Amino acid sequence: MKEKRQLILESAEKLLATDGFHGLSMQKVANQAGVAAGTIYRYFDDKEALIEEIKLNIMQRVATAIQKDIDDNDPIKVRFRSMWLNIWHFAISEKNTFLNRNQYEALPSSNLIKLKELEKKIFAQVNQLFIDGLEQGVFKPLSVEILVGLSLEASVCLARKHSQGFFTLTDDDLNSAIEASWDAIIKH
Repeated sequence: MKEKRQLILESAEKLLATDGFHGLSMQKVANQAGVAAGTIYRYFDDKEALIEEIKLNIMQRVATAIQKDIDDNDPIKVRFRSMWLNIWHFAISEKNTFLNRNQYEALPSSNLIKLKELEKKIFAQVNQLFIDGLEQGVFKPLSVEILVGLSLEASVCLARKHSQGFFTLTDDDLNSAIEASWDAIIKH
């Protein structure tokens, strides 16, 4: 049963990537997944519930990837660099997820407060990195959201452009980008 549910989720995510939110129908999802349209309703109440689950699934995959092998006892800069590279590698390996990131972020959510709380929970190590940096006086006195935007979001943007073929980054380029991102948020 879990296999069908997962197949439906994956099929819906692929369709969202190619057809967008407005082009997504339960019939298209059923066709893509190779199941009867009624089968989808065994797992999801409606299109909105399916979309909500896709959004949560993507968020969890991204959080897991970003926080992979992060040790909260490592120095702040080591954790920062690891997270930056984790984002980069995930974005390269999961092209569709990151190429369509804006669309996924724009997906409707029935409960934004619950979603924000969940996001805070599943990205706990990311948040902790910036809280630790603020408490230790390493980072500029900005909100965690602004610090993330000025630093880790650069990895997402560069990886997306790299995946789209706008440019190719070498290892030296990546190291320079990480240092520039770090430099943007630390106190001087």
